[in-house]
Amino acid sequence: MTLKQASSGAEIDERLAALLTNVNAVRAIASAVEGTIGPKGLDTMLVDRFGEVIITNDGVTILEKMDVSHPAAKMLINVARAQEAEIGDGTTTATVIASSLLSEGVSQVMKGVPVARVIEGVRIGISKAVELVRSKSRPVTGVDDPVLRSAALVAGREYADIADLVVRAAVLVGEAKLKDPDFKLADTVKAEVGAANEVFSGVIINKERVNKQMPKDLSPVKLLLVDDALEPEEIEDEALSTEVGFAKYLEYQENFKANIRKICDLGINLVIVDRGIADAAEEMLTDAGVMVLQRVASKDVRETAELTGARPIKRTGLNRPVGDIARYIGTAERVYEDEKLEQVRLIGGSGKPLATVLVGASTEEVVEERERIAKDAAAAVQAAVRGGVVPGGGAVEVALAREIEKLRNSIKGMAAYGVDCVVEALKRPLAQIVANAGFNPLEKLGDVVAAQAERNSDGLGIDCETGNTADMTALGVVDPTLVKVHALKAAGEIAEAILRIDTIIKKKDDAGDGAKGNLPEANPAGDMDF
Repeated sequence: MTLKQASSGAEIDERLAALLTNVNAVRAIASAVEGTIGPKGLDTMLVDRFGEVIITNDGVTILEKMDVSHPAAKMLINVARAQEAEIGDGTTTATVIASSLLSEGVSQVMKGVPVARVIEGVRIGISKAVELVRSKSRPVTGVDDPVLRSAALVAGREYADIADLVVRAAVLVGEAKLKDPDFKLADTVKAEVGAANEVFSGVIINKERVNKQMPKDLSPVKLLLVDDALEPEEIEDEALSTEVGFAKYLEYQENFKANIRKICDLGINLVIVDRGIADAAEEMLTDAGVMVLQRVASKDVRETAELTGARPIKRTGLNRPVGDIARYIGTAERVYEDEKLEQVRLIGGSGKPLATVLVGASTEEVVEERERIAKDAAAAVQAAVRGGVVPGGGAVEVALAREIEKLRNSIKGMAAYGVDCVVEALKRPLAQIVANAGFNPLEKLGDVVAAQAERNSDGLGIDCETGNTADMTALGVVDPTLVKVHALKAAGEIAEAILRIDTIIKKKDDAGDGAKGNLPEANPAGDMDF
């Protein structure tokens, strides 16, 4: 080798150092979650320095709880977090595809393909994949469509009891509510140690009665939501020391008691207070047989208002005439305190439909995982209602790969190599699902590609029980279309962002004195902890 050749090779190695270290970090992250994908995926144990343990199969939980310091790895985790926030499911799929895109991309760059051309091809391939997956989507005909249970069962890791709960909750809230962009069915999921699995039209408030002498079970319910403290108006200590100030204090006290009597006269038997309650009010309301909950979270106040049709009122609003206050009252079928679980349940209401999914288990670790499973299932059901479903199990991704491979022939120039990256990345989910089930991924991937081409069917995949090719939709293996769309977009965005990074430079501490004119320390080798 000549000196010129050696120098040229060193320049190439240095130029690729940043890309290689970033891709290796992403691969390490992906390897932590790829073993969880599919019906035969296994769990991961996360342990902190205090010995606290989380056992989970949930991709985003694993990624968020990992001890990670590498910036590229953090970028991937942020994408997974965004996928979870936007759609509630599909984080593992997005991570696996992103990792494969980057692995294939760096391989092409090592062969001499310019990074810009790889990125161009990846953009073309991902854009086409998103277009194709939408065209293959099957709409959901309503909350009674049986495909919703299939989507819940797949996302809920085949827990039939959880899938049934989530589907019943979807029926309770209705199709219009599920399509509301501001509503998340996953937020209706609650978990408690020792609780029985159930779903009901109502809300759970994690509070107890202010006074045990108050009734613990009421039916029917007339309630008032006080978005304030249920206390007399305050007067400053300096003013209280004067004769006029003390007279004002007595006036406030009498006015406050009169307002509490208004509550009793209106037949209100449940008062929910955002803040604290005065002793005088507690005593009067207890004597009148009214249940009072204090310091209730604002989220619970909003949900209660939505369920019952109540309108939150400030304490100054109680100065209004009785007829005006009556317009703030909400109604429900029943309210009762569950002393074992230390919570109050409000059942039924005259407002908008609202459901609560309650899942339970015998230990804290298990109940937390069941809550994550139920939230994934709920998110999948809502996404299916909003955008339809496609065949799952990696089948639709293979179908996309087959069609994009045909597109490659029409791509001019070296961008075609970037399209190749997308083709290979789309095959990765099925290959990983099959590997987790104990089969040879290369063999089974070949079987699926051949079977789809022979039978002209996009829904053919691998039955992970038998290892044979099968129609995924017929088996009930479906995924929400929106999950796939967002996963593909997220994977493409993070792959492009990381491929664009040419140099890694250590940044000075903005809070400190800085380098005072010194050049920042370059770190092309990516010497950072994972």
